[in-house]
Amino acid sequence: MSAQESAAPALTWTSATLSHVGNVRRLNEDSCLDRPDIGLWVVADGMGGHAAGDLASQLVVNMLDSLRAPESLNGFIDAVEDALLKANARLIKMATDTNQTSGSTVVALLAFGRHAAYIWAGDSRLYRLRQGQLRQLSTDHSQIELYIEKGLLTREEAAGHPAANMVTRAVGGSPDLHLDVDVTDIEPGDRYVLCSDGLDKHVRDADIAELLARGTVGDAARALIDTTLERGATDNVTVAVIEISERDGVPPAAQRGASALG
Repeated sequence: MSAQESAAPALTWTSATLSHVGNVRRLNEDSCLDRPDIGLWVVADGMGGHAAGDLASQLVVNMLDSLRAPESLNGFIDAVEDALLKANARLIKMATDTNQTSGSTVVALLAFGRHAAYIWAGDSRLYRLRQGQLRQLSTDHSQIELYIEKGLLTREEAAGHPAANMVTRAVGGSPDLHLDVDVTDIEPGDRYVLCSDGLDKHVRDADIAELLARGTVGDAARALIDTTLERGATDNVTVAVIEISERDGVPPAAQRGASALG
């Protein structure tokens, strides 16, 4: 590590997590985890149309909630992957025992030092707002995304397509769970949002960027949920908003965050 890196201010974070059943569904099958004390945030969306989707998403969150503060980013990634694989095995066993499939998408953000990892399966998303520019960091594991990649549909044509809800990966969807993992730097002023697909069904990227920039993390989370509700909210909607900031005098590996519940 260079002297310049050693002198860099430590980073910390604040977060706000909100979930709503929406305007149509009776049951909220989304679950979320807000653990700024260890730098972990999760959104899980129970598979619609399957039995016990709410229990599946809650199982995913409960498994991750049992994790301890990490000692390294690589160790953190390994712990989250192990927990998700265990959740997958339990859901597969439950499906065998009951002859009913239940599963959940998942997206997790893991912050450590001046970097973060993100892990996902399905179409729950992670966005980053940096210096006014919004970027979707995750890539949907969905039938629609496959059509777009193969040139069969444009992204505009994909909106409202009958296959829009078909995911190709999920916890509990297959005995062999394949998780995508990536790592990024984090910078002061960054804002991240994890969300279930109930958000992006109604709120486009340009609007997400504007809403995510509003006020505190709690203000931004509330604005994202309220806008979704105003536009119909045909599905459950869940968001976790995280803001990165500097904190002097604390070693990066020892950093902790504070939760701002909206």
